[in-house]
Amino acid sequence: MKLASSLGPSNAKRARSLAATLIYVSLVVGCERSIPVELDAYQLPLTEQQPKSQPNDRAVKSQLVVPTSNILRATSAVVDVHTHFFVKGKHDPELLKQYVEMMDRNHIAISVSLDGTLFSRLDEHCKFLWSEYRDRFVVFANIDFRETGTAEMPETWACNQPGFVRRIVEKLKESASQGQISGLKFFKDFGLRYRNADGSLIAIDDPRWDPIWEACGELGLPVIMHSADPGAFFEAVTPSNERFGELNVHPDWSFAGPQFPTRKELHDARNRVIAKHTTTTFIAAHFGNDAENLVELTQWLELYPNLVVEFASRINELGRQPYSSKRFFEKYQDRILFGTDGPWPEARLRLYWRFLETYDESFPYSEKVPPPQGDWRIYGIGLDAAILEKIYHTNAARIIPGIRERLGKYKSVSQ
Repeated sequence: MKLASSLGPSNAKRARSLAATLIYVSLVVGCERSIPVELDAYQLPLTEQQPKSQPNDRAVKSQLVVPTSNILRATSAVVDVHTHFFVKGKHDPELLKQYVEMMDRNHIAISVSLDGTLFSRLDEHCKFLWSEYRDRFVVFANIDFRETGTAEMPETWACNQPGFVRRIVEKLKESASQGQISGLKFFKDFGLRYRNADGSLIAIDDPRWDPIWEACGELGLPVIMHSADPGAFFEAVTPSNERFGELNVHPDWSFAGPQFPTRKELHDARNRVIAKHTTTTFIAAHFGNDAENLVELTQWLELYPNLVVEFASRINELGRQPYSSKRFFEKYQDRILFGTDGPWPEARLRLYWRFLETYDESFPYSEKVPPPQGDWRIYGIGLDAAILEKIYHTNAARIIPGIRERLGKYKSVSQ
């Protein structure tokens, strides 16, 4: 601050911008490899966080006056199927304690952490979550395709060594038999950044992964997959791109260019896996990264009965098309799971309740200013209580091992 105050106005602004960038980089470097996440929301005491204010010419003050609902907790017990308690929390026990307290206030019965990396972190992650809160968390495994290999030398990565798939399958079976894991997570790097020994990108539908999908089906482990990203991330980063501001902040989130598969190619490859492995349940993360095209997502759900979806970090897309979203949620009420991509601050959670439970108009989808995923506001879809109960917990209890038992304990204690 002293340095900034000693400079002229324009130089001070540059200094502050540079400092913010360095802070962001230092946080990301310490994070899970190649998994871009927003860390700042989980670094402060969760009960004390305030929305960020940033100078932005696009942030305007609305003069619209409409009724506003203040939803402080979900109407029924919630299972959040998409959270990251290592990637965003680094196993900080105080932050975990604060989050569990926030879960209690908001009627979140159980959170599913997707951060149980096989071999390197699974045991530690289960111990961290379960030492005091075993009945409030279940864990999905994920796969480190690189392990100790050198980043610039994919031929040294674990996924390109003999016996890799067999080793993964054996570990899945062992971890499932011990009750450690309730599913398997694939990050978007699978298809976009993980590479074969010759440097080419790994294909999602490469037959060598078939034993993994088959094992998950045999073990009753659902597979949650983040494939591709919003459509705007695959288009040129120009002012006409509706996510222009976001992609300027996170240029590494842009996949526009011949060096990447197209979004359709990624979706098609994922869908071929789903079609081939009919006894395995697949959870398409982030509404299949197709929340802006519910017509296409409808086609996928009609084609693949073993596919379900969750909408973590996608109320921004769903809330700007409330009529279509409401019809979709009503039609597929048995195949939609609740997810947030948290931990988020409490203000963000309450926007989820508001979106699902009210008919509020033109409200923010994020506590951040300016909003992080598109410069627009959203509208509530006012779901019926019976549908909310399915989306909040009944569907998750049917699909994910370990949820039903924990949910029963939560209900008996909370009543």
